[in-house]
Amino acid sequence: MKKLTRAQFLEQFCTRKADSSFDPDVLQSVSAILNDVRMEGDQAVRKYTDQFDRTTTEQLLVSDAEKLEAKSRVTPETLAALQDAAANIRAFHEKQITPSRIMAAEDGKQLGQLVLPMERIGIYVPGGKAVYPSTILMNSIPARLAGVQEITMVTPVKDNSGIAPVLVAAAEIAGVDKVYKIGGAQAIGALAYGTESINPVDKIVGPGNTYVAAAKMLVFGQVGIDMIAGPSEVAIIADETADPAFIAADLLAQAEHDEKARVVLLTDSETLIQSVETELATQLEKLPRKAIASQAINGSSALVLTESVAESFELSNAFAPEHLEIQTADPLSTLGKIKHAGSVFLGSYAPTALGDYYGGTNHVLPTNGTARFSSGLSVDDFIKKTTYTYYDKQALKRSRTAITRLTEEEQLTGHGESINIRFK
Repeated sequence: MKKLTRAQFLEQFCTRKADSSFDPDVLQSVSAILNDVRMEGDQAVRKYTDQFDRTTTEQLLVSDAEKLEAKSRVTPETLAALQDAAANIRAFHEKQITPSRIMAAEDGKQLGQLVLPMERIGIYVPGGKAVYPSTILMNSIPARLAGVQEITMVTPVKDNSGIAPVLVAAAEIAGVDKVYKIGGAQAIGALAYGTESINPVDKIVGPGNTYVAAAKMLVFGQVGIDMIAGPSEVAIIADETADPAFIAADLLAQAEHDEKARVVLLTDSETLIQSVETELATQLEKLPRKAIASQAINGSSALVLTESVAESFELSNAFAPEHLEIQTADPLSTLGKIKHAGSVFLGSYAPTALGDYYGGTNHVLPTNGTARFSSGLSVDDFIKKTTYTYYDKQALKRSRTAITRLTEEEQLTGHGESINIRFK
């Protein structure tokens, strides 16, 4: 990893902008796929599934028989781990539920807010070289708690190999209603527009490759989406009490995501930096995804020597990382120093991987500096807040003069007349 000064870090890491642009060829290809799915429905979905995933299927929906067969191949230990993780995620997100409420009620008036769930949501789950059951838990459980009526999951099946058993198990535990054996841009189109087999949804969540991300961007407005995610990120703030082996392992855990992952150590200890460098070299050699992690470590990653822990927080806030780990002598006392971060992990025994899988907080988080103005996935992402107003005749009469004065200022005569007509 390269060593950067404060100025270099600010220039190279903190002036980045969220890039939602896509290769024009990708956009053109995805746009054509989406249009075909909108016009031809299941026929187009099957055509592109055969073309891109080398899978031919008449039955897009995973049947009950397929589910039973798949679940039989999941070990009891894996099932128990999924159930424990789901319980933790559910317990945390239950506290996010917001009830409908009356905001004010007096003198013939009542103002309030209705909290209404979306009716249908779609979850995209990658299913190529790697499978991600944690994605299902993190996306479906908050949606179910919000009151979503129907949760539809899509995941690609390669080379007629069948759906990954662990995904079927996770889907059942998380409360997914329907699972379809489709992926890519065609799956996003099916969720957005609906087909003969698939109901259109109100919102699409979940990660995917460039084509999936481009498709989500193009259907936004037809449906809601969670975000256009950038490369994974972690910043670690540490002092001389931190364990260099722990820090190196946590940096590599993010680096193995992909070659463009951003991993950063911010510390006021030069000795710690040297020890972390040694640990990185040792641990990297043992990592199965060494080739990917090595590119990330030697790419958009940095070791930054700061003048103090306070300066480390200043730089972290400028960076606004997806994940922030704080490995200092008293991490809980530093919460007040955090301004911008997707999710924070405090202490030497709360690595990012804990949140990725099991702790209970959500792992769908803002990247690319967007933690400055956005939040991780929560129950709120699957609800709508609708306000309501009730005035009786006397309450409106008391407000009539003020309202019509404002309508005159804006020269919207019809607005004023809609008030006045009620008193003629």
